[in-house]
Amino acid sequence: MKTLILVPAYNEAENIKKTIRDIKKNTSNDYVIIDDCSKDDTYSICKEEGFNVIHLPINYGLTSAVQIGFKYALENGYDAMIQFDGDGQHMASYIDTMAEELSKGYDIVIGSRFVNEKKPFSARMIGSRLISFLIRITTGEKINDPTSGMRMFSKTVFDEFANQRNYPPEPDMLVYMIKKGKKISEVQVEMRDREFGESYLNPIRSLKYMLEMCISIIFIQSFRKR
Repeated sequence: MKTLILVPAYNEAENIKKTIRDIKKNTSNDYVIIDDCSKDDTYSICKEEGFNVIHLPINYGLTSAVQIGFKYALENGYDAMIQFDGDGQHMASYIDTMAEELSKGYDIVIGSRFVNEKKPFSARMIGSRLISFLIRITTGEKINDPTSGMRMFSKTVFDEFANQRNYPPEPDMLVYMIKKGKKISEVQVEMRDREFGESYLNPIRSLKYMLEMCISIIFIQSFRKR
């Protein structure tokens, strides 16, 4: 299965070399970095290292960066694409396992921290538990780790993600895909803590994010045309 590793990157100058080295060490798959007009040296480092990178002239945001990745995968004949964060938290050693699961006929496979491991009772995971609950009551499907950004997609969904609007790579997208009859599975993975830099999700943004996801799952995704 011809698989593309999509690495969206914004201000990951301190992490991007380690991320690509991990990919090269643990897989034989192609990769492309989508540099979302980073303000730091992310793009210059990619060029110096000879990495396969597409530089965006404006900071479009994660949704657009991922959509460009789907267009790249579609245009270059890939069978699968995995979203792989540029911050060093995802581990490339799990990519082949996810690809094997995808080959069983699934449309999306999530790299999940909580298939075999219990989700901790922490403030950080309250939102994840709530989103899992809402997905369960609105679709009947159990998604253990809906906020995981490590997701592999089959070519069965490439065209839709590449060419249609309003497909953010977020948990509410999973609800929409389930309602469209797409098959989703999860594979147990481990994730590292971010070594350098800071997540854009501070406490206020995290709360806003969770509220937006809850509203979208309960109301918007239930009425979207499919």
